[in-house]
Amino acid sequence: MFDFIKKIFGQKKSAEPIRIGVETAPLSEEQLQIVTKRPMTLRPPQMAVGTAQSDGRQRDHNEDTIFALTAVLADGVRDLPLGVYVVADGMGGHQNGEVASSAAARTMVDYVMSKLYSPLLGSSDEGLSESIQEIMEGGVREAHRAVQRHAPGGGTTLTAALVLGQQVTFAHVGDSRGYFVYPDGRIVVATHDHSYVQRLLELGQITEKEVLTHPQRNVLYRALGQAEPFRPDINTFEFPHPGYLMICSDGLWGTITETEIFRIINSNKNLTLACHQLVDAANAAGGPDNISVILVEYLS
Repeated sequence: MFDFIKKIFGQKKSAEPIRIGVETAPLSEEQLQIVTKRPMTLRPPQMAVGTAQSDGRQRDHNEDTIFALTAVLADGVRDLPLGVYVVADGMGGHQNGEVASSAAARTMVDYVMSKLYSPLLGSSDEGLSESIQEIMEGGVREAHRAVQRHAPGGGTTLTAALVLGQQVTFAHVGDSRGYFVYPDGRIVVATHDHSYVQRLLELGQITEKEVLTHPQRNVLYRALGQAEPFRPDINTFEFPHPGYLMICSDGLWGTITETEIFRIINSNKNLTLACHQLVDAANAAGGPDNISVILVEYLS
């Protein structure tokens, strides 16, 4: 995995400025060809991020936690965008749900960044002692112990994404979700719900339409803080370019359709505004749960 990081560090991108004279006459055919053949290139590559959160309309307090950290390392030799994004949904009906989600998110981020700091920013060239996937899995296990320690009787989902260069590694437990949203309208779920209704759906006992109204749709069989042993889902993908990474709690994806999600994202160039409009749409549809969303775009 460190070979991959070194490969990213070795990449250099440059863009020659486009020089177009200021004039009132229409552009010539030659000038038009220059404009169309030489699109703007960003250096260093970076990520634009938006976030939004709401209690919802039927909850009296918030049990979700979101975390978004974006950084860029560009020193003339290497260009490396880095991002850590987390959504944790404290389990409704459990004691200390908000404490559980906060402890999980904070511990996950602290663990991952402590593992990446020296290889990426330190003076040592030794590299990572573990793979990115091993680091993410270790972070989830530390977060699980933190929930048991700080919120006994509580529980939480955890969906975390580490963006390193153009790769996204998810660590996931529960039924918050990670998505990839493409310009052509495709919305791909990158995570797998650890819920009772998802199991019923996979067994063919209910339909996708029935999932959203099933009386046990909020029952999870895997969550941080539970005593039963579990293994988090760890997967790595290419960041869609063009496209978006979205992480959200079920207060969003369980309330509005993917068609509406795409319409809102596609109609807004400002990601923060898009996130707030997504939250507004979920509240307009009844807002039955806390709502959290993070939206990320890779720019290069």
